[in-house]
Amino acid sequence: MNNIWPIFSFLKSKSDAGLKTALVTLTAVTGASTRNPGTHMAIGEDGSFSGSFSGGCVEVAVVSEALDVIKSGEPREVRFGAGSPYLDIRLPCGGSIDLLFTPIADGSIIDDIFDRIIKRDPLTIILDSKSADIRCETQISHKASVEREGPEIQVHHIPAARMIIIGHGPSVESLVRLSVSYGIDCAVLSPDPVVVDQVKGLASTVNLLKTPEANSFLNPDPWTACIFYFHDHDWEALLMKQALSSSAFYVGAMGSRKTHALRQAYLEEFGVSKAELARMSAPIGLIPSTRDPATLALSTLAEVVESYHRHFGYRA
Repeated sequence: MNNIWPIFSFLKSKSDAGLKTALVTLTAVTGASTRNPGTHMAIGEDGSFSGSFSGGCVEVAVVSEALDVIKSGEPREVRFGAGSPYLDIRLPCGGSIDLLFTPIADGSIIDDIFDRIIKRDPLTIILDSKSADIRCETQISHKASVEREGPEIQVHHIPAARMIIIGHGPSVESLVRLSVSYGIDCAVLSPDPVVVDQVKGLASTVNLLKTPEANSFLNPDPWTACIFYFHDHDWEALLMKQALSSSAFYVGAMGSRKTHALRQAYLEEFGVSKAELARMSAPIGLIPSTRDPATLALSTLAEVVESYHRHFGYRA
C-alpha cells in the first residue's frame, strides 16, 4: 500500500525528541526489486528506523550509510545491488536500487508533511541531491511516482487507502480488525449498538446510525472505499445512493447475485443512474460465496487493496 504515515510519524517523533534524522528515498530501480521508486525509509541518529527497501538484504547497510549522512549533514546518492561499489551486498532479485540519503536539517518541514498526510492531501516532496533542502507542495502534475530533473527529485504521493464500513453483524468487526492490522484506517457507521461497542478503539471513528437517511459521516474522498455489510437491506438504499454519487474509488456490498439484482431495481427507483450502479462491486470480495465473517473480511480487504492499486498504480 501507498502509506507514508509510518515514515513521517517516525521522523516527527524523533524530531520532537530532539534527535537528528535522515530520510532515505528509493529514486530508481534497475531490474527487479521488492519496492518501487518513491518508497522511503527513515533513520534516527540513535540507529532506530522505520520502513524497508528489501527483505532484509540492505537495511543494515542503509542504516549505517544514513548515520554517516546525519553526521556529515550532506546528502548522498548510493546504489545497492548490481553495479554498486558495495561488492558484498547483493539483491537476490539480481537488480539494483538507487537511494538518496537526505539529512533533515529543519524539523518544520517534517511537521508540514505530516500535517498534509493527516489531512489526506495528495502531495509532492521535492528533494535535492546536492543539498539537504526539502520542500513539500500540493501534488504537482506528474507522469511517474518519481521524476528527476538535474539534482531536483520530485516524489509524488497520494493518500493511503481508507475504508468506511456501513452495516451490522460480526463481519464488521472482522473487517475492521483485519484492515487495521494491515494498515488501513477505518470508519464505521452501524445501526447496531453492539457493533459500535465492538469496534470502538479499533476504528478511527465510530457512529451509531439512527435512521437509514443519508449521513454526513459518509464522506469519502477519492482514496476511500465504501463497504456495505447489511443483512437488513431496508438500511441500504439512501446510504448506497450517497456513496455511489461520491468520489469513493470503490463501493461494494455483500449479498447474493439475486439480492444484488433486487438491490439494483430499488436503487433505480431512488434515482441512482445505471452508470452509478455499474460502479458497485457485488457480491463483494475476491473469494466467491464467502459466508463466515473472517473469510468475508479477508475477501473484501483483498478486493479493496487490488482495486486501489488498479485505480492509482502506486505499489510502494
